Amino acid sequence: MSTELKSAQEMIAAAMAARAAEDPEIVSIKRALKLLDKTSKSNRTYGSTNPVAKKFSQQLFDELTTHLATYAKLTFLVQRTALLCKESVVYQAEQDGGSENIAFKLYADGIRELALHQGLTQEDLGFFLDSLWGGLDPTTDDDDIVTRIWGKNLSTISIVTAEEIAKASVGNDGGFRLDSEMSVSDSTLRELLDRERSRSRLRSQGNSDGDGTKSSSGNPSNHFQSGLVGYEVTEEELVALAKEVEAESKQDALMYILDTLTAILASEKSPTLLTKLFGLWGNIVEALLREGKWTVLENVLSLLHETDVVRPDLSEEHKQQLVSVLNGLGRADRVKAIESYLNRSPEATVEGLSTILLLMKPDAVPALCSLLANLTSPAHQAIIIEALIVLAKDHPDPLVKGLSDRRPVYVRNLLSIILKWNNPIFLESIEKLTRYPDVQVRREVVRAIGHFRPNGNGAKLVPLTSDADESVRFAALKLLMSSQYTVPFEQWSPLLSSDGFMDRHISERRGVFQAIRATCGDEAVPYWQNLLTAWAWTNRRKKEELAVLAAETLGKLATPAAVAALKVGGRKGGAAVRQACTVALAQTQKQQRSTPPAARDATGDPS
Repeated sequence: MSTELKSAQEMIAAAMAARAAEDPEIVSIKRALKLLDKTSKSNRTYGSTNPVAKKFSQQLFDELTTHLATYAKLTFLVQRTALLCKESVVYQAEQDGGSENIAFKLYADGIRELALHQGLTQEDLGFFLDSLWGGLDPTTDDDDIVTRIWGKNLSTISIVTAEEIAKASVGNDGGFRLDSEMSVSDSTLRELLDRERSRSRLRSQGNSDGDGTKSSSGNPSNHFQSGLVGYEVTEEELVALAKEVEAESKQDALMYILDTLTAILASEKSPTLLTKLFGLWGNIVEALLREGKWTVLENVLSLLHETDVVRPDLSEEHKQQLVSVLNGLGRADRVKAIESYLNRSPEATVEGLSTILLLMKPDAVPALCSLLANLTSPAHQAIIIEALIVLAKDHPDPLVKGLSDRRPVYVRNLLSIILKWNNPIFLESIEKLTRYPDVQVRREVVRAIGHFRPNGNGAKLVPLTSDADESVRFAALKLLMSSQYTVPFEQWSPLLSSDGFMDRHISERRGVFQAIRATCGDEAVPYWQNLLTAWAWTNRRKKEELAVLAAETLGKLATPAAVAALKVGGRKGGAAVRQACTVALAQTQKQQRSTPPAARDATGDPS
């Protein structure tokens, strides 16, 4: 390409970009068409009744209503890969979007201009969206957009077709030129067509004699015209044509193949060739999974899901082939292909992968669990987790079985999924992990117990207060100190009598005593009273420290039995213990004075 041609291309592109940036109407149209594209994709993928699709449809309607209130209409020209308004590109098909884009769909169905007018209702918009991708009635034969829009005859939606343009071009005397590159800065195609028809009628009347016959004196060259129309090409149009040729030469080979196969799927009548074609689609699905082309695969699967609408004449054999392709998405070997690609390309884009996973059937859950266990990237693991939350909710057995796996990251991920389900039936399986080697897993177990059993019997938490990791011990104690659990004192005895209990930090021993107070109450009073009065021949300092903690705990318990034990300790304990009992009793009396009489009568006055 010459330097002059490249320079002209750059100047035109810059001028169009500047013009679009300055024109608020163009900005509004771009925003509306972007929402139209998003709404169309969600409708095709999930159906128009899906909550997400409904949300996008409402946003699109609000955006169009705002635009039409300001500008009265929204008009754009249709090209194969783009939509234009006032010489500005207001919608551009994605490079790998293939035929699944608004511009190509409108262009392929013969529309060259589309206009939405003020007064557009939600019903009109819904009709247009259904017409765009054939979602109205799969039993009808006339499923192109033009037929549907003309049949509805809405005042808020108008179109210009390629057929109208061709008739107008052939019927003139060579002075009228109309093509898809024409600017609509001043006039729309509809206005130009109406104007040309008026001129044609006037010319026809001027060339007619009084008896209604044509005069041969009009234009003698008409006798030799073939009906073909020649077009004068300007320098600007040459530049645009060169850009279009260059873009076509750079078209992605994969998308070209998929477009070809789509055309075959829509039109092929031979049963033998259709059988081969569906076999080929299965290979394409596998290839796209291996290469990580998630968005392309999403478009392919969307197309296959709509096959019964496009081809209602398919035989039962071919329908079974189609079902096999769609249902086989979650086969173990295909999920393994996803694993290989993601681990091979940790920085690869994952856009569209979530949709692919959610299109799988529940029988893919075991393979997805294996995928989750083998992935190395936390970001990739998060995507699989989100998919399993949905797919495995009613098929949880593979996840429950996976809790016994020796890979801690995998087990933690499974626990996060089960917690999301918020179903207590899984608690028994989770409690089996209280001795799991990984400390983070054990912390998650404590969190799960607190989540699924926020009160009641706390016996399962007591062994965790002897965990080798301090953070696990304190997490369990925090739950037991909440006064929401009950635990028989006999289940605390192994911890209290263990050799290492007195060697724990004083804050942890205090926490244990407070947990016992909250879960056992008066049942533990004899144990603490024994600490107050016991003689210490060995480990005297630590035992005395423990007795002081016992006095402190009894003071907070403040029941009649606790007060009686403190009085005994105040008489029979050592000096430090007697002082601790005195302080605890004073605290108890102060607490009683601040307690309303009715509350004291309900619990019994310990004095």
